[in-house]
Amino acid sequence: MRIYSATDVGQKRKMNQDYVFATADPVGNLPNLFVVADGMGGHNAGDYASSHAVTSMVEEIRQDADFNPVKVIRHAIECVNTEILTQAQQDEKLRGMGTTMVVATIVGHYAYVANVGDSRLYVIGEKIQQITRDHSLVQEMVRMGELDPEQARKHPKKNIITRALGAEKTVDIDFFDLKLEPGDVVLMCSDGLSNMVEDSQLREIISDTSTDLDEKGRILIREANRNGGKDNIAIVLVEPFTDEVKAC
Repeated sequence: MRIYSATDVGQKRKMNQDYVFATADPVGNLPNLFVVADGMGGHNAGDYASSHAVTSMVEEIRQDADFNPVKVIRHAIECVNTEILTQAQQDEKLRGMGTTMVVATIVGHYAYVANVGDSRLYVIGEKIQQITRDHSLVQEMVRMGELDPEQARKHPKKNIITRALGAEKTVDIDFFDLKLEPGDVVLMCSDGLSNMVEDSQLREIISDTSTDLDEKGRILIREANRNGGKDNIAIVLVEPFTDEVKAC
C-alpha cells in the first residue's frame, strides 16, 4: 500500500482549515485509516474544528474494542460530533464551528467509507467514480432535477453544506462499502480540490503511469491552485494493492 497526503492553504485564504490523517498501520482494530476534514467557523474555529475532530476521532478508534469497521467509524464520528458541539456551546471563540469529514479504511479488497458534508472519496481505475454524495444545498438541487451537474459546479451557493459535524445533536452519516480492484487508486479530498479540478482531469492525472503517487498528489494541488485556488486543498491518495500484479 502506498499513501500520499497533504494540505495546502490555496491562493485566496489566509488560514488553512483543512486537516488530513493517513496511515497504513493499524489504528485500534482497523487495519489502516484515512481521514479528510474541512473546517468551518470564525477565526481559529474552523482550523480547530477540523484538526480536533480528526485527532479525537483517531483516539476514539484506538480505544474501541469492536471489530466491525462500520460500527467503529460510526461510534467515533458520533462521539466527535458531540464533543465539537459541546465545546462550541461552552467557548464563545468556537461558537458556530463545525467540520466536514470523509473517512475510509481498507480491509482486504474492500473499502468502508463514511462521510458527512461535501468532502469526497473517489475511486479511479478504468474510470473515475465519486463514491460519496455531497451533503450540500446545490447537490440537493441536482438530485431534485433543478440543476444539472455543470450548473452545480458554477452555482454561487455551492459552498452551503447541509450536514456537518458540530451542527446538530445527532449527526446523519452516509456509509458506503465497495470492492476495490488491482490498479484502483482511492482519492479523498476537500472541495478545495473538487471545485477547482474537473473529474476528467483528476482521472487523467491519477492514471498517468509515468508519475509516482507523490508526484500525482503534488500535481493535483498545483492544478487546483493554477485554476484559482479559491479554498484550502486537502488530499489523501491511496494505492491499496501495490504488491499485487494484475493477471494477464
